[in-house]
Amino acid sequence: MRLLVTGGAGFIGSHYVRTLLGPGYPGCENTRVTVLDLLTYAGNRGNIPAAHPLLEFVEGDVCDRSLLRELLPGHDAVVHFAAESHVDRSLDSADPFVRTNAGGTQTLMSACLEAGVERVVHVSTDEVYGSIARGSWTEASPLLPNSPYAASKAASDLLARSYHRSFGLDVSITRCTNNYGPYQHPEKLIPLFITNLLEGLELPLYGDGRNVRDWLHVDDHCRAIQLVLMRGSAGEVYNVGGGSEQSNLAVTGELLRLCGADRSLVRHVADRAGHDRRYSLDDTRIREELGYTPRVDFATGLAETVAWYHGHTDWWKEAKHRAR
Repeated sequence: MRLLVTGGAGFIGSHYVRTLLGPGYPGCENTRVTVLDLLTYAGNRGNIPAAHPLLEFVEGDVCDRSLLRELLPGHDAVVHFAAESHVDRSLDSADPFVRTNAGGTQTLMSACLEAGVERVVHVSTDEVYGSIARGSWTEASPLLPNSPYAASKAASDLLARSYHRSFGLDVSITRCTNNYGPYQHPEKLIPLFITNLLEGLELPLYGDGRNVRDWLHVDDHCRAIQLVLMRGSAGEVYNVGGGSEQSNLAVTGELLRLCGADRSLVRHVADRAGHDRRYSLDDTRIREELGYTPRVDFATGLAETVAWYHGHTDWWKEAKHRAR
């Protein structure tokens, strides 16, 4: 199989690529991988192997139709990670989110159809559903996004679906809960708080800290994506959960414990606009249809993540510098 991975130098995409080339997915040992990544502040060429006989890296924009027309022929499948993904940045400026997430997805789906690509997986987020006070969203729940980021991802999901319904493109959509793990850019909550603690800085906790997220280790997420790629149904959505709902306050407390710090470093700051109170996914479909089960429990995964940032100071300092 020849596979194109968009956004393959980012946090989740690079984990998927490294595992695939490992080889870490049975039956895919000889998969040839093309990574397409624009290498914005959140993408890092060093996140994937510098040289590998099955890997080709292309620096480019998923919105570049001419590039996609040149690149896609000969690929059997596409896994589409490329996206602007930080809510806070979308509140400052929504333009790049609409351009990349909605416009880039439409451009990619159109190019895949034109090139005769046989299979596409579009990677999305639980944030498209909005906030839920009780219970959990199913794949049939309405899309009620509350941030420009989430709205742009909801638009991308609908565009992907439309290419299946209108043109018969074999595309599936995954919607995951909050990811964590190694190589995550330190603008996100867990790596931000870890790296701040390593630098002796305060932890800026939004509001009362009681916003709840279901935490999913990146390795579990990528295994789920691979299951959907190989066995998922065309036109279907698959929720991917981690089974570990935690408040931001609880996560902060555990990070303080793991880093040997005390609560005097926690600084409650004004809540961000439209901050969703709780996310929760019902991922029965992917568990029952494809046999998905998360393997990394949150306590173990978080401790391993803290240890990774302890051991990779140069990586996260350089990432923080580029973001600034």
